[in-house]
Amino acid sequence: MNIAIIAQDRKKELAIQMCIAYCGILSKHYICATATTGKMITEATGLKVDCLLPGEIGGEQQIAARVAYNEIDLVLIFRDPQEKYSGETEINEILHACDVNSIPAATNVATAEVLIQGLARGDMDWREIVRGTR
Repeated sequence: MNIAIIAQDRKKELAIQMCIAYCGILSKHYICATATTGKMITEATGLKVDCLLPGEIGGEQQIAARVAYNEIDLVLIFRDPQEKYSGETEINEILHACDVNSIPAATNVATAEVLIQGLARGDMDWREIVRGTR
C-alpha cells in the first residue's frame, strides 16, 4: 500500500510517536511525506520515507496530485484544529480527492490508528484491486 503522511508543526511529534508505535506495520508499505515530517519520521524510526517538498512550498500539492491520480491508498493528516494553517486549501483538495477516489483518510490520531490497524488486518487490500495491481 502507498501511504501519504502530512503533519502540521504542532502535530509532528504526535505523527512521529504514531509511526514509532506502528513501525512494524508501516515498514511493509511505501510511505511518502512532506519534507520535514518525512525526515523526522525517518530519523525517529528508521523507516524509508520518500520525502517530498516541504508542505508550504508544494509538498501538499504533490500529495494531492498523487491522490487525484489514485496513486495513494491511505492518507494520514495530523492537523491541529486550533491552529490557523496556510495550507488549508491544499489539505481540503487532498480530502476532496480522497472522497472522489474512495481513499481512506484520517485527520486525527484516533482515526489514523484505526486505519493502520485495518491495514495490518488486510482490510484495505481492496485498494490493490482498484489500482489494478492485483
